[in-house]
Amino acid sequence: MELFVGIDWAEDNHEICIIDTNGNVKASFQVKNNYEGLKLLCDKLRELAQGDLSKIGCAIETSRGLLVNTLLAEGFNVYPINPREVESRRKTSGAKTDRIDAKILAKILRSDFQDLKKLEPDSETITELKQLTRDQNRLIQMHTALIQQLRDCLKEYFPGILVIFQDLSSETLLVFLKAFPTLQDALIPDVAQLTAFFKDNHIAQPNKLANQIYSELHKPQLQTRPAIIRTKSRLATGLIGQIEPLNQLIEDYDREIDRVFKSHSDSQIFASLNRAGKRLAPRLLAEWGDNRECFSSAKEVQALAGTSPTPYQSGKISWPHFRWSCVKDFRYVMQLYAWQSTFCEPWALAYYKQKRSQGKKHHEAVRALANIWVRIIFAMWQNRQPYDQEIFVGAQKKHQKQIA
Repeated sequence: MELFVGIDWAEDNHEICIIDTNGNVKASFQVKNNYEGLKLLCDKLRELAQGDLSKIGCAIETSRGLLVNTLLAEGFNVYPINPREVESRRKTSGAKTDRIDAKILAKILRSDFQDLKKLEPDSETITELKQLTRDQNRLIQMHTALIQQLRDCLKEYFPGILVIFQDLSSETLLVFLKAFPTLQDALIPDVAQLTAFFKDNHIAQPNKLANQIYSELHKPQLQTRPAIIRTKSRLATGLIGQIEPLNQLIEDYDREIDRVFKSHSDSQIFASLNRAGKRLAPRLLAEWGDNRECFSSAKEVQALAGTSPTPYQSGKISWPHFRWSCVKDFRYVMQLYAWQSTFCEPWALAYYKQKRSQGKKHHEAVRALANIWVRIIFAMWQNRQPYDQEIFVGAQKKHQKQIA
């Protein structure tokens, strides 16, 4: 490589700095974040490389977005750089400008080129699955926040309904609250009328549910002021208006994710994991991907997924640190699956309990278990082999001393 490009990206403009092998600045300019700007950037890079794109590499503090996709589509080599690395290089002088950051990125690429991994784009199926699962995660987080707001709201003016309904996202509760938003409204119908209401709304076991609600709500209830009831019931109705379409949207995502997941040849590998289910199996495939050349060992995956700690040693002092630099979505799904595995894998539960008995907190124990699962899944993934408890428990015992 002969030319090293540092790109400090931003929402409106991108600052570019290009240096050669001797560290001399060959070009420094700015382009707009639009079609014309990115075309100008690509044309300029192609001109400097004299048509040989292997001579040039681009360092940037992100691995996604239109800028990255454009560079990859045009055939340029892209190297994602951790923003923390740029920050550490900047601390010496304390100066901070977009132009300085672009030059620092170019210098990092020039000096650490051999240690950096070139960005390899995912296949179309993995790209689609990754975007679908990550977007659905964001929707689920929004949904969880709305449910919590509804719970807090009902506690203030209608706590009796929470005794009956544990799942506040259930269609039955939402339908009931829309028709009877307050305790006073819910006390008006008798059992027969409630039964008819549930039948009209196609709710299962209408008579049983009607009797349960009627009996519970006619017990002595905590009361609050009328003004609180009026305002909080209005808020509850508004929250329900957001939760209902979100429920439907998440279900739509489930169907589309399942379709894309099953279309991939590796789906059977991740579907074989016990309790991975319809949500975790597609997310695991999305984060692992299908490019088996991108990881040379399980240790690389453990670092990327943030399951392994970062070693720290200075003189006689040595201890592991929590790994902040990783793919957060990857760590999230690995820890979710690790926890689920304790309900179906005896060895996983035993290992989790062992870590807890050593004084580890819940998340620390789960993360340590996830570190083991990375080793197991890496072997499955590389060999295209479904999960077999006997095989992998045997391997886990064999390499007991190596497990973190």
